[in-house]
Amino acid sequence: MNKATYQQQFTTEDSPGWLAIDDQLDQIYGDTEPRHYPPLCGLHYAAGGSDPIDGASIYDSNHQEFHRHIVSYGLSELYYDEEKAGGEFSKWGFELTFRLLPFQDDQHDPIWAIQIMNNLARYVFTSGKWFEENHFVPANGPIRLDTETEITGFVFALDPELGKIQTPHGEVSFLQMVGITNTEVEKLKQNPTTDAVKELIDHLKKDNPLLITDLNRK
Repeated sequence: MNKATYQQQFTTEDSPGWLAIDDQLDQIYGDTEPRHYPPLCGLHYAAGGSDPIDGASIYDSNHQEFHRHIVSYGLSELYYDEEKAGGEFSKWGFELTFRLLPFQDDQHDPIWAIQIMNNLARYVFTSGKWFEENHFVPANGPIRLDTETEITGFVFALDPELGKIQTPHGEVSFLQMVGITNTEVEKLKQNPTTDAVKELIDHLKKDNPLLITDLNRK
């Protein structure tokens, strides 16, 4: 999309990138309303807030089995900016997603998972390095703090349902955080290559096509 078309199609009141994300989610969830959580500190990052992402939406999904599907907003270009029209990638070129089986210690929505997204986004914003498919991140402990779980790291896969989209600001991949066990973390530490990560993801997909994280998995 060139600048002229962008200016014709949108106004400064619009959020073209946000709308593109919502359009993709609508294709999966239709009229299902998510629960949207704005920045947990109340302020957007650009306004001095501590949360790099501009919020996250949580959907209740019955696909494969009941789980929470969490999607970030803010690692891609969300708001009107005619200078960003038609780019190859929209800002960092991805948003984070996470699928979680209901966990017995979560009485409400798993806000801790949004905090993890913020921590990962903070790393991206401060380091200038980004995540891609088949990347691997050890959490140096349980991904849910103070929890008896063997899930102590993440690998990144393309979200099986959301995939990649073209937005007015460029391409956005929905990168899904997939929780892995301490045994899997230690094995990847010995061989942290993209091929090794892909092999693990392919193995997990055999029994779990949507790559839903289960904190009780051993």
